[in-house]
Amino acid sequence: MDEADRRLINHLHEGFPLCAEPYHEAGRALGMDADEVLARLEALLARGVLTRFGPLFQVERLGGRFVLAALAVPEARYAEVTALVNALPEVAHNYRREHRLNMWFVLATETPDGIAEAIARIEAATGLPVFAFPKEEEYFVHLRLPA
Repeated sequence: MDEADRRLINHLHEGFPLCAEPYHEAGRALGMDADEVLARLEALLARGVLTRFGPLFQVERLGGRFVLAALAVPEARYAEVTALVNALPEVAHNYRREHRLNMWFVLATETPDGIAEAIARIEAATGLPVFAFPKEEEYFVHLRLPA
């Protein structure tokens, strides 16, 4: 990832322009045209530097629910279980930890009952118990990449 990619990620982390030509507007602030912004985002996604690019919603304000969840995945099955978990539309993102609970992910559902249903599907698909941790307090983490 080069300096321009870092500047782009930092800029978009501050907020995506809500206008008729958002990629043009985002690029203008960074000295890029819309095509370069899109090409850089596509390349970052293709290389796995970014796992997704899209809006984040306060699902609870819309009547839904989300939880942080974890699995203790045997190392030999890690890639297989990752694919199974990431295939669910309710999984917002997934990351590895160096801990007995080595796979962590966020589940977001349209209804509060959807969490239990998603957990049951993951447990059935993987044969592993899901440990769910409901939100007790919300924090905002301000991500900045060194440019």
